[in-house]
Amino acid sequence: MGARPAPAALLIACALGIERFALRGRERGAPAEPVRVLRTGMGPAAAGRAVTRALAGPALRDAAVLATGFCAGLAPGMHPGDLVVAEETRDARGSVRCAGTDLLVKELVRAVPGRTVHTGPLTGSDHVVRGHERSDLLATGAIAVDMESAATLLSAVRAGERPVAAVRVVVDAPEHELVRIGTLRGGISAFRVLRSVLPAFHEWHRSLPLPRR
Repeated sequence: MGARPAPAALLIACALGIERFALRGRERGAPAEPVRVLRTGMGPAAAGRAVTRALAGPALRDAAVLATGFCAGLAPGMHPGDLVVAEETRDARGSVRCAGTDLLVKELVRAVPGRTVHTGPLTGSDHVVRGHERSDLLATGAIAVDMESAATLLSAVRAGERPVAAVRVVVDAPEHELVRIGTLRGGISAFRVLRSVLPAFHEWHRSLPLPRR
């Protein structure tokens, strides 16, 4: 009897070098679970291009896609190191529903005990959001914002039907605003959390009804 075919791969997309560094060396799952971490570059345009290009190749054609990295929390009471599991991503071009949200929450609680996990809409922006923009976006129902998740998932589903998700770590929030997105003094806990989330991503991938190759 031959070996069981491997499931379609998991593509984990992040924008920044510091995010890729947090995930480096941890993307390798079991041999039957191919995982690739892709650094897309900052901004929705770069994320969309990079994901479209990656999914065009045969190795990732049917891959599940998960967007991750840092985000800005919009709701009062959020803290650096909190986790955001998107129920949907949205931007001016539309919204994309995420798969397996409940399982991701469960596995993240297990992977990073003691951290608060928020669920809700994750909105996209083409710039770092500050000040009154936070309250404007919060009024739309979004709980967090980043520059790449919405573009990543929209490009992923446009390239073919597949499960998608977005998990972000809060690096700044209304009461903990950073001077710039790369400043980790206030968000060092966010970096440590991002280093711990891969087991939850693997469990999400294993749960999916993906085609086998």
